[in-house]
Amino acid sequence: MPALPRNDEVADQFDLLADLLELEGADAFRVIAYRRAAARMRETSGSIAQLALDGEAKRLPGIGKTIEEKIVQIVERGEIEALTKKKAVVPPDVVAFMKLPGLGPKTAARIWRELGITTLDELKAAAEAQRLRSLTGLGAKSEEKILKALARRAESPETPRRLLGEGLPAVQAAVAALREHPAAVAVSEAGSVRRRRESFRDLDLIASATRPAELTGYLTELPWVVEVVAHGETKATVVSQEGLRFDLRVVPPESFGNLLQHFTGSKDHNVAMREEAVRRGLSISEYGVTAVETGETFRTADEDALYEFLGYQPIPPELRENGGELEAARRGELPVLVELGDVRGDLHTHTHWSADGKSTLEEMVAAAVARGYEYYAITDHSHNLREGRLHAQLEEIERVRERYPQLRILAGVEANIRANGEVDVADEDLALLDWVVASVHQAPDSRPTERVLEAMRNPYVDCIGHLTGRRIGKRSARDVDVERVIEAALETGTFLEINGQPDRLDLRDMHARAAKEAGLKLVVTSDGHQARAQSYVELAVAQARRGWLTRDDVLNTRPWAEVETLRKRRP
Repeated sequence: MPALPRNDEVADQFDLLADLLELEGADAFRVIAYRRAAARMRETSGSIAQLALDGEAKRLPGIGKTIEEKIVQIVERGEIEALTKKKAVVPPDVVAFMKLPGLGPKTAARIWRELGITTLDELKAAAEAQRLRSLTGLGAKSEEKILKALARRAESPETPRRLLGEGLPAVQAAVAALREHPAAVAVSEAGSVRRRRESFRDLDLIASATRPAELTGYLTELPWVVEVVAHGETKATVVSQEGLRFDLRVVPPESFGNLLQHFTGSKDHNVAMREEAVRRGLSISEYGVTAVETGETFRTADEDALYEFLGYQPIPPELRENGGELEAARRGELPVLVELGDVRGDLHTHTHWSADGKSTLEEMVAAAVARGYEYYAITDHSHNLREGRLHAQLEEIERVRERYPQLRILAGVEANIRANGEVDVADEDLALLDWVVASVHQAPDSRPTERVLEAMRNPYVDCIGHLTGRRIGKRSARDVDVERVIEAALETGTFLEINGQPDRLDLRDMHARAAKEAGLKLVVTSDGHQARAQSYVELAVAQARRGWLTRDDVLNTRPWAEVETLRKRRP
């Protein structure tokens, strides 16, 4: 019997079917159902194909009998029947149209049907010839954005990167599993995930072991491994059920620190470090530091000891991007970076009161208590709290407060910033709340900077959410003048957040660093829409660390009483 398809391969078919249905203008509920099912498949650790064959897949949330039958079709025929039929009608590149900035499914369908454009090359030619602006809703700016996006696509045709939020839990689980093996001496993640870059291609693992071949063999036999790409005594490459690729290298214990540093530092960081070493008569390799004149080689099991041998403070992985960290480490001036354990509360979260929330208010609060938080803000979407619902939620919050007296539960809202800069909640309602986040959701390209500046002048707005509105791999950041926003935030006493949602991580690390240098304190949040998504605050903290932030630079590392002294005064 042929190998069963991996979970990510099954999920890809459902995502593509959803794309094609969107192009057809199909019922939104069907599209959402397929996308949610695809997300569930990617999160499932066991084989979704095997579960479907056993009739057990429909027990998973979001996967009913019809979707289970379609999974079986993939196993038996290689593809969902409905997908095969729709692919015969829709040119393959048309799906790619709707992934470009400013081109949703309706516009992509109009370009195809009304202009007869079926390939990316034809789309490029039409934009260059200014033909796209003949369609209502498309103009010169749209054509310019499309041409820029197509240029980026041409420059980077390689395999798409995966989000840090997908890879981090997986690599942490792999590290934990390998450490359990009796031959393991030391095991660590490495590469871009250890630096907490927003995306990655492969997951690197570095280890030392008393019996290297046993450890590489153990990796290939772990239950979540579905493909062994390569296997040797000191190296192994495997692929997980989720389609994640893991590369393991095992070295003698005395060289573990050297190899870990080599495979963690970015290329630019490592090159700069090597160039400085050459000037001092040293040669750095992944196995040691050799004095050119004497031939003596320094090897170490301790990565920090390697940096100290070269005359640096130990450099946290998140800073290894050749952004001034080597010079600062040489002077002994690296900051003590904020840590996850410093965070005392989450100030941007959602419940079932938001249309896209998946956990009840009490479930979210109970999870916050389990995380040991001192305070916790409920900030559901304002457009879901109209017609008396805000006041009804305030009543529920009061009841939950009685059940969880150990946690300060903050009644809040995530208000929408309209194109004119106003927030869509009346001041008399904002006055009832403990914490107000304001974010842009609609008409994102309309006055992207000015509307945020105007919203910050509202005396009740405490924090601006996901400032640039980017969705990594899906939607480019808005053209926001971040420097002006930071200046205005300082003037008005408004905070900016680092949003921990895996496809947001907004602010970017460079903007977080700019805010720090300007003296603005930032908020790290999960923007969690279900209890388990509260863990996204770890990604926000990682982004803060990449921005060189210390505990003092992050607002919600403080007790609530201190937060209140730092926020703007309300009327």
